[in-house]
Amino acid sequence: MVTIRLARHGSKRNPFYKIVAAEKSAPRDGRFIEQIGYYDPRRKVFHYEAARYDHWVGVGAQASDTVKQLVKKARKGAPADAGAAEAKA
Repeated sequence: MVTIRLARHGSKRNPFYKIVAAEKSAPRDGRFIEQIGYYDPRRKVFHYEAARYDHWVGVGAQASDTVKQLVKKARKGAPADAGAAEAKA
């Protein structure tokens, strides 16, 4: 089973997450099938490829609760044609 979840990267006390499609049995920061976005909680930057996210959900992938919440928030504040949110610094 495929899941869409966050994989933690970055140094100690400086988190950075990649949004990945991975096998449910794979380690959190281990092997993944495809990277579909990233999230930087310190700078409040979230970006994902909406088409790839929709593809994976369409073929049966389950998104984690955190990813679902981030995507829902991004789609709510995004323009109708974009589907992805990115705060430019």
